[in-house]
Amino acid sequence: MPRLLLLRHAKSSWDVPGLNDHDRPLNSRGRHAAPLMGRHIAAHALLPERIVCSTARRTRETLAGLLPYLDREMDIRLSRDLYDSGPADYIDVIRAFGGTARVLLIIGHNPTLQETAVELVGTGNPALIDTIATEYPTASLAVIDFPEKKWSEITPHGGRIVAFFQPRELEAVDSGNSPGG
Repeated sequence: MPRLLLLRHAKSSWDVPGLNDHDRPLNSRGRHAAPLMGRHIAAHALLPERIVCSTARRTRETLAGLLPYLDREMDIRLSRDLYDSGPADYIDVIRAFGGTARVLLIIGHNPTLQETAVELVGTGNPALIDTIATEYPTASLAVIDFPEKKWSEITPHGGRIVAFFQPRELEAVDSGNSPGG
């Protein structure tokens, strides 16, 4: 059963006027939230076997914040198709790059990441479904399971939402652990 993790990049900076959107870095809040989510992913055994990340700087910096907590071998791919695209493109990337991974992590952008989650989720906790449809804050993570055996077979509304984690909720319970500590 494939498990999809949809992570919106952490909070980005708007401090440099005229900077190309693709080149925007994380701000201090984003640099804090990415490792927080990385610790959470590791602590809850949500470790991906494959990661597909947008080529935008803020998504790559989000990935860098996760990596110290993802202590296993994994395949990491960068895809321009996750930048400035629609839900159909995200679903195509998931189907194409999922391969044999049991757990696939996509790091992308809103509104497309949120629209993709809404498009893929068909069952699960109605409160989570409603939350995802109305808000998908930066550095939030949706966990979606599919009954299909292959990523290439997943269908719209075929997934079951398992969890939806937001940084502000994790901060309330975070003990301040760091890698190796």
